[in-house]
Amino acid sequence: MNASETRAEEILLGLFDREGYAPLEPPVLQPAEVFLDLSGEDIRRRMFVTSDAQGAELCLRPEYTIPVCRAHLAAHGTGSAAYCYRGPVFRLRAGETGEFRQAGIESIGRADVAAADAEVLALALEALDALGIAHGGVKLGDVGLLEAMIDALGVAPATKSRLIRAIVSGHAATILEAEPAPDLVEHAGLLAALEGQDPQAAHAFVEDVLAIAGISTVGGRSAGEIAERFLARAGRRGNGLSAEARDVLSAYLAISGDPDDVAGRVRDLAGQAGLAVEPALALFEERTGFLAARGVDVSALAFRADFARNLDYYTGFIFEAVSTGESGGKPLVGGGRYDRLLTRLGAHEPVPAVGCSFWIDRIAASPEVAR
Repeated sequence: MNASETRAEEILLGLFDREGYAPLEPPVLQPAEVFLDLSGEDIRRRMFVTSDAQGAELCLRPEYTIPVCRAHLAAHGTGSAAYCYRGPVFRLRAGETGEFRQAGIESIGRADVAAADAEVLALALEALDALGIAHGGVKLGDVGLLEAMIDALGVAPATKSRLIRAIVSGHAATILEAEPAPDLVEHAGLLAALEGQDPQAAHAFVEDVLAIAGISTVGGRSAGEIAERFLARAGRRGNGLSAEARDVLSAYLAISGDPDDVAGRVRDLAGQAGLAVEPALALFEERTGFLAARGVDVSALAFRADFARNLDYYTGFIFEAVSTGESGGKPLVGGGRYDRLLTRLGAHEPVPAVGCSFWIDRIAASPEVAR
């Protein structure tokens, strides 16, 4: 770690400590299955995976959120806490080293969701100011608002899962512009059995079939991911998206602008289509109000309905502040809300949570910090 990275981390950790975030350092070695199931395809294919003497798959932690959540559940169950961290993470990156440092915060268990979201983004922007970095703008998205639109349209669960996954990976057009696939002959019996089932029951059914066959992973994919792919194929056997749903979702994904402008446009679109999305939209507007109250210039924030981050566990508000100059467009800090993650990690009840991570190598390389 060079002097610029050390300086950047000390500034960040000082700010986090002042705001009441307690330091936490989870182990570097983590069970690989957790990340294979929960992080998504982009992280999965870039992980460093190994095995212990008993054959259990382990990985070098590719990010901090899941390890922090696992440590929180072990120590506090479903209670509330606020953590900060710094240290190395490991994943392949094109043109950049596979070992790099991150620092960040995780706010777990706060019921005041909109205020917690606003705090995390406001602290992220305050941190960049403290570092003296002129970023290239802040991008916002909202997975919760997207899910509300999809649910209000009555989209089938398998199609919804496939659609959100496509949007997260930047390939929404592959679904919105495609005609429903013809009948899939391969595995037709299994696909027919899955079609129209409750997604949790269908997921468990596929995992049971794989367990009976003695299959735990294939090509690095966990049984859970294989099950998701079968469910997606089952969804393609059905009617997919109606013409109305495609039109409305295409119109929604084209919406961009500052949060106040976006709220009005989403409300107009939902009203014209007769969609009930008011709770999600009210949360969106409440968050904007808290951001303004914390001194954030909301007119300078750029919301894009099709903006997504490359982690599958986000459930609500997401954001990134990107770099300028030679490395322009790469995230300096990014984060969001992940209210279902702790339940999927074993919590017996839902636990709201939100956080963000800073890329220390990119921050340290900026002229403002490196000089």
